[in-house]
Amino acid sequence: MTTREHDASVYERVQESSEFQDLRRRFRAWTFPMTVAFLAWYLLYVVLSGWARDFMGIKLLGNINVGLVFGLLQFASTFLIAWAYARHAEKKLDPLADKIRHEIEEEAK
Repeated sequence: MTTREHDASVYERVQESSEFQDLRRRFRAWTFPMTVAFLAWYLLYVVLSGWARDFMGIKLLGNINVGLVFGLLQFASTFLIAWAYARHAEKKLDPLADKIRHEIEEEAK
């Protein structure tokens, strides 16, 4: 068996393992809903900016209006999602990924 064939069989075996499937499930269970939520939030901002100009132009404090606050909240939500994903990955994904990687490395020895 050549190295290329050996490597392919290792990766195929890992991909079919229940641990790897669990890792993918955990990743998708968090990432897909969060992506949909963020895109909906962003689309709301864009739609309101285009079709609810009166609402977005309401002054809240001095020259600060609703549109500016929504725009700044886009940045804040981006950083919040990145922070939340890092925590999720550290607790739920990284330990399982490390275990899978360790098993592959042990098998390669």
